Amino acid sequence: MTIGTTPLQHQDDATWQARTTAHQERVDRYALPYLARRSAGQKHPVEDFLFTYYTQKPGQLRRWHPGAAVVLAGDAAMERLDWKFYRPATEAERAVSGSPKDGPAVVLDMAKFLEQRKDAVDFARIILGRTAARPAQFGCFGLHEWAMVYQQDANEVRHEYLHLRLGSRGTDAVVEENKIRCTHFDAYRFYTPQASGLNELTPTRENQRDMEQPGCLHANMDLYKWAYKLSPALPSELVMDCFELSWRIRAMDMQASPYDLAEWGYPPIQIETAAGKADYVGFQRGFAAESAVLRERLRAAVDALVVDESA
Repeated sequence: MTIGTTPLQHQDDATWQARTTAHQERVDRYALPYLARRSAGQKHPVEDFLFTYYTQKPGQLRRWHPGAAVVLAGDAAMERLDWKFYRPATEAERAVSGSPKDGPAVVLDMAKFLEQRKDAVDFARIILGRTAARPAQFGCFGLHEWAMVYQQDANEVRHEYLHLRLGSRGTDAVVEENKIRCTHFDAYRFYTPQASGLNELTPTRENQRDMEQPGCLHANMDLYKWAYKLSPALPSELVMDCFELSWRIRAMDMQASPYDLAEWGYPPIQIETAAGKADYVGFQRGFAAESAVLRERLRAAVDALVVDESA
């Protein structure tokens, strides 16, 4: 018996409880400081981002899920019947997975999950596959963040509690002296009106699946988005691998931004200089290589959720 293309497995109470604890500790390293800042009315321009820009909240991220095709045994597993997409395991599922014949046991209801989340699964398969198939581009130099504050005197500043490292005129000059070729809609849509026409491309929500490419920092950060949007069908360890990569990319993205983040502990990558551009591309290539591995893991996990009827 399989769920999608994955054979059923059994996890005893001690095993999955240990995985739950390890996952919660992993999440808490990032979530607890954010929650403390939020309670104190404080902001962090780098370390709040994954909790404020993306829709996954700390409490949701903290819930550990084994993914599809795993039967969880033990009394504690029964609380998951109050969680979305879980149901009691059948006798056949117990037998195939090697779970005890008696006692509490739950499993993910993949039929219901695919019925309600088919569009999300289909889109994830498309965006992950098409992005992986394109050549990576490494000539953007992070100018999307600069375009978001271009001619800021005529526009509302996005991070009103931050200062521009080169000032308004210096920032505008960097935008005007460089080619801007952003391929990512969710970065492009935050450009100031004056900067939108300076981008050599016109990313839209409609052409997103045909434009995203594996060198883009934001496309690689979004591996976290595709992972959590398919929770609880993907294992939480995979979701957190995506989260932690996205966290590190965000830090580098903001170091290359026009903001002065030195007092926050983030020295600048000075992309207005040749040396800074070279540093940026070096980091970008490294993240693209890491993301390629993670993107393939995600693709395999998503493909395993469904049986490809065209195969």
